Amino acid sequence: MSKQSNTRAGGFPVLAGEDLTGKEGYLVKMTHDTGVPEVKLPAAITDITPYVVGEGAADAALASVTPIVPERNTRLKLKGTCNPGDQLVLAAIAGSDAGMVRLIPTAGGTYRVIAIAEEAGVDGQLVLCRPCMVGNVLVS
Repeated sequence: MSKQSNTRAGGFPVLAGEDLTGKEGYLVKMTHDTGVPEVKLPAAITDITPYVVGEGAADAALASVTPIVPERNTRLKLKGTCNPGDQLVLAAIAGSDAGMVRLIPTAGGTYRVIAIAEEAGVDGQLVLCRPCMVGNVLVS
């Protein structure tokens, strides 16, 4: 295995591509503005959101994000309620729900499981969960 340089583990500062003030615990995606890296809230439930906001920031200011990885649990902003063992997916993109997680719906559709709840949670809580990139799950 070759040694790699110019890499980093854990959280890092990155420009906010929109206002992320108060969005701690929300999931974001990596994007760019003319080649300059930035993070934004998801625009669709199919967006890939591998980072959680540790410290939000105004648009074009430095935010702090951490990659979500299975070997470390994390706290994500919850929409609705959940119990330990529940599968969590991105919340429907509606108003301030973008970037939150929710219990996998019973309504038919394809959802991407992001994490498994490790505690009971209530609406608006930063719920303890374990990132678990199960992938797409078809609910019929």
